[in-house]
Order: sequence, then structure tokens, then C-alpha cells
Amino acid sequence: MSGFLVLAAILLAAAVIAVPFSKRLGLGTVLGYLFAGIVVGQISGLLGTQATGLVGVAEFGVVMLLFVIGLEMDPETLWDLRHKLVGLGGLQIVMTTILIAAAGRLLDLPWATGIAIGMALALSSTAMVIQTLSEKGLTQTNGGRSGVSVLLTQDVAFIPMLVIIPLLVVPGQFSTSGAEVAGHGVGKETGPALAIIEDLPAWGIAGLMLAAIAFIILGGRFLCRPLFRYIASTGLTEISTAATLLLVVGTALLMTFVGLSPALGTFLAGVVLANSEFRHEMKSNIEPFKGLLLGLFFMVVGASINFQVLFANFFSVIGLALGMIACKAAVLLALARLFHLRGRDAWLFTLGLAQAGEFGLVLLSFMTQTNVIDQQLADLLLLVVAVSMILTPALFIGYEHLATRIGDPVDRLAESDITGEGPVIIAGGGRFGRVVNEFAAGNGIRTTVLDSDIKVINMMRRLGIKAYLGDPTRPELLEAAGISDASALVIAIDSPDKTTELVRYARRRRPDLTIIARARDRIHVYELYQENATHIVRETFDSSLRAGRYLLQRMGVPEDEAHQRTRNFYRYDRNSTRELALVWDPEIPVEENEVYIKRLHELSKEMNLGRLEASEDPTGPGSETISHDGAPQGDGKKEKPNEQPETRTD
Repeated sequence: MSGFLVLAAILLAAAVIAVPFSKRLGLGTVLGYLFAGIVVGQISGLLGTQATGLVGVAEFGVVMLLFVIGLEMDPETLWDLRHKLVGLGGLQIVMTTILIAAAGRLLDLPWATGIAIGMALALSSTAMVIQTLSEKGLTQTNGGRSGVSVLLTQDVAFIPMLVIIPLLVVPGQFSTSGAEVAGHGVGKETGPALAIIEDLPAWGIAGLMLAAIAFIILGGRFLCRPLFRYIASTGLTEISTAATLLLVVGTALLMTFVGLSPALGTFLAGVVLANSEFRHEMKSNIEPFKGLLLGLFFMVVGASINFQVLFANFFSVIGLALGMIACKAAVLLALARLFHLRGRDAWLFTLGLAQAGEFGLVLLSFMTQTNVIDQQLADLLLLVVAVSMILTPALFIGYEHLATRIGDPVDRLAESDITGEGPVIIAGGGRFGRVVNEFAAGNGIRTTVLDSDIKVINMMRRLGIKAYLGDPTRPELLEAAGISDASALVIAIDSPDKTTELVRYARRRRPDLTIIARARDRIHVYELYQENATHIVRETFDSSLRAGRYLLQRMGVPEDEAHQRTRNFYRYDRNSTRELALVWDPEIPVEENEVYIKRLHELSKEMNLGRLEASEDPTGPGSETISHDGAPQGDGKKEKPNEQPETRTD
């Protein structure tokens, strides 16, 4: 027990140190976990044989990841991806396998061995790719969705690969005892436990698998929802978390017993429950466990690298890893062209999936046990897979570099169609921007809506709304939309960083333009205030005020007076936010900014002295107009230029 606690403390300490540092350097969390694992694995062999016991736990992070993905992808969305799942994913596996097998033939490997290795290397890293796509906000792009489709196809293909690989043994080619790969902790499990089905005929195996899938679908629809309703009625949060974990573990266990991928089973369960009222609760329950176990998985991958073999074959390993990435990238780029992915989407799809993955590690170890490859070759190939996974963050950095240098043909096509006929540009057509657009249309105001999500655009066009595909933060797209003559720009995108960037550009381009910007929170309000946004609207402020007004009425305040107090608080908050924005410093954390804290206390005290009592013209904080010209002087802040429009914060 003490040995496990020591190991857990070391792993957690390494993650706490390495991951935030990697994140601050812009390298992402995945690379931080990998480097932490490498360091831990090399300190006196701390993991050693203990890594084997960690692998099963760590790989369960991938299972949880697929469950969360399923929750975010309802059956309608999955049906929309059917062509990519079968066509794009299937072709990627077949073409990559053939190309790598051909390369293996040049290295004097038999075709059968080359095909087995090709299948293992054709599988990309579901855990790393989806984690990185989520971190960078690329999951809903066309390239990201295509990548997810291929990853799902690969997870499904993993099962038949386990059946095919033993058939590819070349008699007399290798003599191996099936011993474990020395010094390598990842991938020693052979995959799903087939004990229950190994003695059944083919039709019995197929029937059992279909029955398990049907049970998951029907159970998700008719058993899980009543169960979670019952648990919700108890108000026991910890039991809700336990039920979510039981659902994931039970589904994975069922699929393992019938010889299917646990990750595939939990993904299917997530899809079935994607439209349930408990979707968000399940996701929040599982998220902390998923993050920790995925981090553990990446650390085990890093810790299990056999550096003795790596240093002895350094150039061979690096050359093979780069050659494999080049082969996969060539196939992926060709398929991107075939399936009409262009520009940044094509490069995201190509570079994002060019590595090998965790299921490849499993298949390679399985090959040593079935005498398809010998231990020496397995050592080499396991290192090739691990190195390619470590290079994944670098591939995404390469994509980001390319994305800033190249145009996007899809966006250029959209630009050529934009007429810019509306005096108002709405950047973002999601739940926020759509309401603004409907309100404007209802009042006879013509708009031009821009959004980078093709599904949002298609839906708005089906509703008869003029909407155009493209990244609204791109200057050329804004020019095509008519920013030079627009009366107002409404920024309704959900990324705070992109919102601030867009306000900065638009204000520089049009000092007189009315800019209405959506803010995530109060700190984001301060950032937008400094960039001279005209009106700043916090996402949940109005709905919170409405809830507060209902509370006043419930506590006995007359309706008219409750309305007046709500208006007073609105004025107070808007003015106090402006005053706090003047003393906010982005270089100093809020809790360490003494001037900010002092002013916040003063404003809170003023409010508590009865400033919100109903009156038609409250004094003090709450003046109707918030203007840069009326900002207090002498606070050390640069005075805003007078030609800027007033800034209002809601």
C-alpha cells in the first residue's frame, strides 16, 4: 500500500509541476503529461513493473473520453457523419495499411507481417487527438469533425483487427515465446477478454455482440432515464456521480465480455443519452475522472519508453517515426482532397491524425504473443508509436503555423457570396447571436450573420436567414461583409479571446463604429472596456436580474417597486463596473490589486446603504449614461480618446 501511495504522490507531483508549465508555454497539456511521465520513468526506474498495473487504469481514461464524446454527439449528428465514418474512415485504414505494408516489403518484411504492422500503425491516438481538439476549440470545425469520424471508425476496426492478426503468422519467420516486451509497460493487455465467446460458433458470437449493443441502446432509453430521475429526486450528488461511473464501468465491462471494444460501447451509451435531460449532469460528473485518467495514460506512455533501446537505435526509431507520419499524412491529405476538405480544415485533418495511437500499442504487444512479430521488432515499433505520439503536439503547432499563413478556400467561397447588404454585422450565429438576429429582424433591421460552424449556417439558411460561412475574426471576411459601411457590429461568438481580438481590430478599423460585444464574465468586461467596445453585455446578467426580481416579489415587494429596484441595480452595476474597469490592471491578479479591492469595498458599501431602494432618479452609482468622457481622472489610466463612442457595460 505504501509503495502505491509513493508512486501516486510522485505522479501527481510531476503532473502538477509539468502540465501548467507546458500549458503556459503554449505546448498544451498532453505534452506536459508526456514529459512528466518521461521524467518519472527515468528516475531510478520508479515505474518499472508497476507501470503494468497502471495501464489498465490509465486506458480507462480513453473509455471515459469516448463516453463524453458520445454525450456531445446526438444520433442525428452521428447519422450526418455516416459517409465519413464508412468512406473516409474505412479508406484511411485500408490505404494506410497497404502503404505501410509496401514500405515494410522494401525492408524485407513479408507481406503478411507488413499488413499486420500497417493495421497497428494505421490507428491514430483517440485520446491525444480529441483532447487536443477540445483544448484548442477545433472539435466543431469541419476538419475536426472529420477527424473524429475517422477516430471512431478506427475504434470499431480495432476488434476485427484482433481477429485478423493471428491469421497473418508467417511460419518460421519469428520464434518468440510471447514474452512481454521488456521495459515497456504500455500495451501489454491483449484487448477485450474473449473467454465467454471463444468457444461459440461465428453466428453465436455475432448474435451475442448484437444483443449487447441492443441492450445498451434499449437500456439507455428505458432504464437509465428512470434511474437518474429517481436518484435526482433524492438530492444526493455523490450518488449521481456513482451512478454515472457505474453506467460507464458497466457498459465497458459488458462490451469486454462479448469481445467488443469498451471504448466503442461507452461511446454508444453516450450517444443514446445525448438527448436526455441528464446529459450535462453526467458530463460534469465524469469530467474530473476522465481528465485525471487521461493524464495518467499519457504519463504512462512517457514513462514506459525504453531509452536503452531508443539510444541504441536512435536514428532508426526517429527515421521510422517520421516516415510513418509522412505515409499517414500523404494518405490523409489525399483523402481530404477526395472528400472536399480544403485549406485549414484539410491540414487539421492531415496533421491531427498523422501519429500512431494507444490501440496500436495494444496490437503490437498482441502480435508478439501470437508470433506475428518478434520481441526485437516489437521493441522498435513500440518506440516508433510512442515517439509519434510525443510529436503530436508539435504536429498541431505546425497546423496552427500553417493556418495563419494560408487562406481557407471554404471561407473564400463564402466571401465571394457575401453581399454585405445589411447595415448590421452579427459575428456568431449560436444561441446568443441567433436571438439578437431574430430581434433585429422582428424590428425590420437587415443583418449579415457570420459563423465558422457549417451546421449553424445550414440551419439559419433553412430558416431563411442570410448567414455566411467563415471565421468572423478574419479581416478579409469582415471587409467582404461590409464593415467599412456598417452601422453596428454585434460580436456574439463564445470565445472570450476571439471576442477581444475582434473588438480590437474593429475599433482600429472603424473608430466610429458601434460595437456591441458579448462578455463571458466581469474580467472579460474589463478587457473589452479597455478595447473601447461601445456596449458590453455579460452573458447571464439580464437573466440573473430577472431571477432577482422574481425573488423580490416572492419576498413581498410589490411588482412595480421590484421593477424599479431592478432598474436601479442595473444602473448601479453598470456604473460600478465601469469604475472598476478603470482601476483594473491585466498585469495584476484581481485579488492582489489593492486599488481595485478598495474601490470594490467602497461601491459595495454604497449599495448596502440603501441605494437600491425604489426611486425614479437614484443618486450615486447608477447614472443612466456611461461615457469615457465622464471617467474619473487621476487614477493613472490613460484617458480614452474623445472621438470614441461611449461605452456601456451591462
